[in-house]
Amino acid sequence: MKMGFLHFFFFIIYMISFKVPILRCQDMACHSNDLRALTNFGNCLTSGIDGWNFSTSTCCTWAGVTCDNSTTSSNRVIGLELGKKKISGVLCESLEDLDQLRILNLSQNFLHGIVPPKLFQLQNLEALDLNSNDFVGSLPGGIYLPSIKYFDISFNSFNGSVDPTFCKTSPHLQVLDLAGNHFSGEVSTSFGRCSSLQHLFLNGNMLSGSFPYGLLQLQYLQVLHLQDNHFSGALNDGIANLSNLVELDISNNVFSGNLPDVFERLRKLKFFSSNSNKFNGHLPNSLVNSPTLEILNLRNNTMDGPININCSAMIHLAFLDVGTNNFQGPIPESISSCQNLSVLNLSRNKLGGEVPYKFKNLQALTYLSLSNTSLANISAALGILQQCKNLTTLVLTRNFQDEQMPSDVNLQFKNLKVLIIANCQLRGSIPLWLRGCKMLQLLDLSWNHLSGSIPLWIGNFSSLFYLDFSDNSFTGEIPISLTGLQILTDRRILIDGNAPGIPLYKKTGKSSTSLQYNKIGSLPPTLDLSHNKLNGPIWPSFGNLKGLHFLNLSTNELSGPIPDDLSRMSSLEILDLSHNKLSGEIPSSLVKLSFLSKFSIADNQLYGEIPTGGQFLTFPCSSFEGNNDLYGGGVFTSCQLAQRPPPAPLPPATRPPTEKMTIMGLQFGIGAATGFAITVIFCFMSGWVIPKPKARQR
Repeated sequence: MKMGFLHFFFFIIYMISFKVPILRCQDMACHSNDLRALTNFGNCLTSGIDGWNFSTSTCCTWAGVTCDNSTTSSNRVIGLELGKKKISGVLCESLEDLDQLRILNLSQNFLHGIVPPKLFQLQNLEALDLNSNDFVGSLPGGIYLPSIKYFDISFNSFNGSVDPTFCKTSPHLQVLDLAGNHFSGEVSTSFGRCSSLQHLFLNGNMLSGSFPYGLLQLQYLQVLHLQDNHFSGALNDGIANLSNLVELDISNNVFSGNLPDVFERLRKLKFFSSNSNKFNGHLPNSLVNSPTLEILNLRNNTMDGPININCSAMIHLAFLDVGTNNFQGPIPESISSCQNLSVLNLSRNKLGGEVPYKFKNLQALTYLSLSNTSLANISAALGILQQCKNLTTLVLTRNFQDEQMPSDVNLQFKNLKVLIIANCQLRGSIPLWLRGCKMLQLLDLSWNHLSGSIPLWIGNFSSLFYLDFSDNSFTGEIPISLTGLQILTDRRILIDGNAPGIPLYKKTGKSSTSLQYNKIGSLPPTLDLSHNKLNGPIWPSFGNLKGLHFLNLSTNELSGPIPDDLSRMSSLEILDLSHNKLSGEIPSSLVKLSFLSKFSIADNQLYGEIPTGGQFLTFPCSSFEGNNDLYGGGVFTSCQLAQRPPPAPLPPATRPPTEKMTIMGLQFGIGAATGFAITVIFCFMSGWVIPKPKARQR
């Protein structure tokens, strides 16, 4: 939720840039001190800066340099804006000589090392932005920035304590961003002196202690982000003093106890997130009746009681996530009155019952997760939810135990991109109504009791990049249409992923694990057909899927060779063909799969030598075990596999002599004598040796 603060920053820059006459393109020379400071700064870098020419003294024409032309003799540099310029190196102390500087923006570059302490003593500096570099060290003592309004050193490697003593000497500071560093310890009460502070970001550090008391004195504070730290204890009732708060994020800490019932005093609050803490108790009455809240995230706590959201009061509520708590009772039908609700997550609670019929009124709903809530009657649920015409993500995992997969061909989910109905032990086959979900990107029906063949049309989804049919009872061949999934034939997969999080539950034996993804696009392109009863070959045309990262065909009854064409799957990271009936040799071309990190062909009927080279040098022996005629070479010689067979004997013509060959043996002598006698007789009979007598003349 940093968009508002970015707008605020640009507003500050806009106001600063018009305080005095500005010169960007003029031939008048810079002030000599400024020219020297910029030249030395550029010389300290290990990369050049496009648009800088050290051979000219008109530095006001250099890229990112802003000058003040209010003086007649020379121009003073008041702005240095070099964000996203790919510059690298360290900061020279020469920058401190830019004593008229008002804006310094070196953000999102490759700078490192320690920031010169005197850079924090530029008395005219109003905006300092060093975010997203690799600066180290602690904040120096004696920071003196009396004009500073915007201070951002986020996403570096600064460490030490957070004790902004400079608040006392910086009465105009409005934005302070220290997020994404290594600051630790408790937050000093000195923050209370930043009386003008409106935006404060301390998230993504290692801060601890209770809710910082000093922050409760910041009456103008609008945005407060404390997430991803180690804060603990109760949430102080004093947050009610922060009456101008618009955003409050305290998620991913160790806060505990009840949420304070003081939200009626936070009359401007639009965003509140306290997910992944240890809060318990019921929902505060003032919270579920807040007229301003748009985003409410309480996921992953231990709160209980009913989900008594008052949609009549919460008229702006668009995002509600109360998943992974201990809320009880049926799903409240009253939620259907939240007409602006776009995202709803009620998963992993103790709800039960059926999907309320009035949920059909949630026409703004795009994301719905009801997984692991002990729901019943999947046919009714799908019949109701199909009327939510804007629904793009539907997660129903671990419900409807042992029911029949609905086969009603009239079900329509034309805008659905994500459908997860996993681990429900559903019976039946793949329903025909799925064919109409032409927008599908992710389909997960794993861990059910579905049977029959996988239909050919399953490969016709042009945007499908994640398909999981594992742990079912599907039979027949793998439909060859899957090898032509359109989006997976391109290695450069671009997925539209704006969902707030896709929970996937992968079950192993009696246990299950959950993976939470922030966006659909963060999921690896996957095809998982493992643990079924599929037979037939592995199609060579799988090589078309150049964008696939994960291919699991293990524990089936597949037969035939491993196609050499699999080497064309250039993005493949995981390939599991184990526990089948595959035969032949391992194609040596598979060593070309340079991204392959996990590989298994265990328990098949393969033979020959294991290829060596590439990623194959990193695979364990267990990847190849259970193949009686497979033997190892190179790094695999120590594996408990078949012994290398002896080399085949050479043909006689090329066999190397092992003893002297006998030329004049008995057989040779007899043959020679016989041949000689026959020759002599032939010669005598032909008259060649003794001419025949001529016939007498009569």
